[in-house]
Amino acid sequence: MLRRTVVSLLTVLVCLPVLSRAQDTRPGIAVMPFQNGGSYGQDKENFDALERGIAGMLISELSQNPAARVVERENVQRLLDEQNLGADGRVDAATAAKVGKLVGAKYMVMGTFVDLYGRFRVDARLVDVETSEILKVVRSDPKLEKREEMFRLLQTLAERLMAETKLPPLPSEVSQAAKARNVPTEALTYYSRALLYQDRGDKAKATEYFNKAITAFPDYAEAQEGLKKVSGA
Repeated sequence: MLRRTVVSLLTVLVCLPVLSRAQDTRPGIAVMPFQNGGSYGQDKENFDALERGIAGMLISELSQNPAARVVERENVQRLLDEQNLGADGRVDAATAAKVGKLVGAKYMVMGTFVDLYGRFRVDARLVDVETSEILKVVRSDPKLEKREEMFRLLQTLAERLMAETKLPPLPSEVSQAAKARNVPTEALTYYSRALLYQDRGDKAKATEYFNKAITAFPDYAEAQEGLKKVSGA
């Protein structure tokens, strides 16, 4: 009797995420780590970190739209690590679609960034999970090419991705709050480093860099949340 009860409980726990997704009819969107397309002028560790940081900030911006169900970055990274996907440093649309199916997403966002001594560009590709087709290539605004404008660049890129997935615009109060916010590139860089160390399992370094990000931008909610996660709070 006890054994049957334990098995039943385990079955329910395993099925909960699937049931949760089935009940949520909003289109799911997941973001892959972005790839360095050939960058110069910064420490290599900064560029490695931006692969996570760009994805993290796009997820944060997309999550503000209540019409979408956005998959947490850690869930995507965990799948990539567990299944050794993209281990060769290359991720194609088919790989992105495979991950998308596993996390219950309708769309996957993947792409590359290039930082040429402070001139910054991001190209994002929107993938249909069902067909593995690249629906659209969305490029960052060429008017926002300075590294110091990275946050605003990512913000506008997220807006374009929302439009391409036919999501409604952000509610006016959310949109106004988003426009009033501007995370300094220094803080974003620290945040990216923290995500890199978090993925490597280095909690001490992740904590250090989440704290640096918060010092550089005290209202950095994403860094505050990251700090809670690595500290187990």
